[in-house]
Amino acid sequence: MKSLRESDPEIFGLIQKEIERESEDLVMIASENYASRAVLEAQGSVLTNKYAEGYPNARYYGGCEYVDLVEELAIERLKGLFGSEYCNVQPHSGSQANMAIYLAFLKPGDPIMGMSLSHGGHLSHGSPVNFSGRYFKAIGYTVNRETGLLDYDQIRELALRYRPKIIVAGASAYPRVIDFKAFKEIADECGAYFMADIAHIAGLIITGHHPSPVGLADFVTSTTHKTLRGPRGGFILAKGEYGEAINKAIFPGLQGGPLMHVIAAKAVAFKEAGMPEFRAYQEQVVKNSQTLARELMDLGFKLVSGGTDNHLILVDLSDKGITGKEAEYALGKAGIVVNKNAIPFDKRGPQITSGIRIGTPAATTRGLKESEMKTVAHWIAQVLEHPWEEELLLRVRGELRELLSGFPIYGDKKA
Repeated sequence: MKSLRESDPEIFGLIQKEIERESEDLVMIASENYASRAVLEAQGSVLTNKYAEGYPNARYYGGCEYVDLVEELAIERLKGLFGSEYCNVQPHSGSQANMAIYLAFLKPGDPIMGMSLSHGGHLSHGSPVNFSGRYFKAIGYTVNRETGLLDYDQIRELALRYRPKIIVAGASAYPRVIDFKAFKEIADECGAYFMADIAHIAGLIITGHHPSPVGLADFVTSTTHKTLRGPRGGFILAKGEYGEAINKAIFPGLQGGPLMHVIAAKAVAFKEAGMPEFRAYQEQVVKNSQTLARELMDLGFKLVSGGTDNHLILVDLSDKGITGKEAEYALGKAGIVVNKNAIPFDKRGPQITSGIRIGTPAATTRGLKESEMKTVAHWIAQVLEHPWEEELLLRVRGELRELLSGFPIYGDKKA
């Protein structure tokens, strides 16, 4: 068989371009990270050839003796990381993990309650454009207008008024600690299941840099990338009594054959997450995020909630004369990759927005620390204050590339 370079030079060339982009740009999208070489090798292995519908020792195909061991390793390692009674490593994504919980424990039209997308929640927590909002009656809770923090009194009042079947805690753009204990108490008071979506903060939870919902929540869902730094995929943790229903919801309820090459890569990432250096990495992620936040505030930028406790910050640009879309474009021209993001009570639509979301997981994986974050903050300020000055953007891009040349991702430009 031919290599990719020989058989499809077009795709090979585009992959090389992406390697260059990831190397030469500073990736500060909070939901992105760099998987290790070991994770990439596992995901690109011959396990992609194997069909394995079902679960270990209960497959619908022969020849599964080795992929059974792979999945069992992934399960064992994941349970060890979180101290969970049950886990499922087959979900193809975080959204499908969430969908599986809804399928297993809800009926169409049942009420669910999650954080509003426009306030930092996720599409799969009840957005009307998502399956979660189309097939279930969604109630959205918000942050406090003055503080930018979750208002647990409001959440309790909504829960008691609407009596949701499931209350979802979790976010995609919330820079503060989530009080899972408070959610548990609210769920118990209104008779709801409690589900925690930890997709963004899973890595921080493993190392104790964010409180864990395991033992409090009935279900915990997550992705395996972001702060966990694994392949793109999902998993579910739960109390043991719910395991059978969740397994049936994933297969045959939602998915067919699991992606065994991805499950192998998940297992590798779970092993890496149990290493001492992973704890040091997460500590640096938070230090970098907090340093960047303080520096930007000192430079006159307003941050939602006034800072951060985790890996991301949400910058409010409503007083800067620039939209989130314009900021994303200008910073991208300067080599700093962020995403436009709605801020709470945003007056602009989701395609424009009044804010940007900035995260430190990928930059920290490259080895950047507090001193580099201060430099990056000054570059961000320069760009956002002069977003249309082409010469300035090119200058910043050049200085950034010079800095990043000392922080290679994989030791060279070959992934």
